Amino acid sequence: MFVRKSWSNEVASKHLNSYFTKLLKSSRHQTGLQVWIDSSGFTYRYAVGGISATTGAAIALNQPFHTASIGKVFTAVLIMKLAERGKLSLGSPVMTLLPSSELENLFVYRDVDYANQVTIKQLLGHTSGVADYFEDPVIHKPTFMQRIVANPQERWTPETLIEFTRRNQRSLGPPTSRFHYSDTGYILLGRIIEHITEKSFSDNLHDEIFSPLQMKDSYLMFYSQPEHTPAEPIQDIWLNKVEISRLPCLTCDWAGGGIVTTPQDLLLFQKALWNGTCVDAVSLQAMTTFTHKFRNGIHYGLGMMEIHFEGFFFLLRGLPRLQGHSGILGTHMFSHPETGTHIVMNFGSSTAIVRSYRALIEVVTTLKRMGEWG
Repeated sequence: MFVRKSWSNEVASKHLNSYFTKLLKSSRHQTGLQVWIDSSGFTYRYAVGGISATTGAAIALNQPFHTASIGKVFTAVLIMKLAERGKLSLGSPVMTLLPSSELENLFVYRDVDYANQVTIKQLLGHTSGVADYFEDPVIHKPTFMQRIVANPQERWTPETLIEFTRRNQRSLGPPTSRFHYSDTGYILLGRIIEHITEKSFSDNLHDEIFSPLQMKDSYLMFYSQPEHTPAEPIQDIWLNKVEISRLPCLTCDWAGGGIVTTPQDLLLFQKALWNGTCVDAVSLQAMTTFTHKFRNGIHYGLGMMEIHFEGFFFLLRGLPRLQGHSGILGTHMFSHPETGTHIVMNFGSSTAIVRSYRALIEVVTTLKRMGEWG
């Protein structure tokens, strides 16, 4: 009987190097990419392309980059830490944790205000009914995405982000009636963290996560600095085919995804999340109970995604289910806790989302050829 020989580390590395080099060459509106893989028998580090389209400087293996919505995992961890300390519970009504003025007109659906029914868990799991300032339709144009591209010098605060939803969007339904991904909900979670702790969201990130885990190159963009100073330049950020990495409009993220970090720091975070350093087992179980479908192939818990590859294409059935989060810029942070496998990727472009997921499939199938999944 013919037995297929497993790929060696060398063969797998050469294959992935070739794959990612060709992928970047065929891509537009993207300056570079980074890929880090840690598994029980395979360590892979690769970066190709440049830091900036204007300078031509080569990207480093551990170049800092904007994580986009990977930051939601960090926000969820901070909330879970507060729950573990008895400062709130997942069932806590948001109305008891924020001034009513901050919630005004955010949860009104068909002339009924549901603000007093919204809980922390619903915000974490995107079932509160609040609209998403970043991608949802608006009452009066331009949309938020159009506005930040057209006005790159405009600065945003948590208050003005919430105000955008309040004035320009409508609730999607009563709490728990449907899953609807919402950056606005995570801005509210950031404000709740600030109200309870009486210190800034960025200070919470540093005090509770970055410093304890020795994530010395991580910070909240526009709000803090990394422990390693001066901060290295970040990888280019392409949003809707416009490069915005050095523009004030990037203040539009905050608690929904404004963290700058490096592949090495994200691996530190991933490992701490799964070994119990970040949150306890009860909190992690809540975060990784994936009760809703984000879209085909992606299920959602509380600030965490789970990848069901067969949801992308039925022939991918049998691939392991990865847990973590991705972002609009083709950023990925996924783990397979059963085998201790961790994957970090950064494409740095909103046009790269589809090809970044194809790349994730390529990484996972490569690991399978190596025998990493048993």
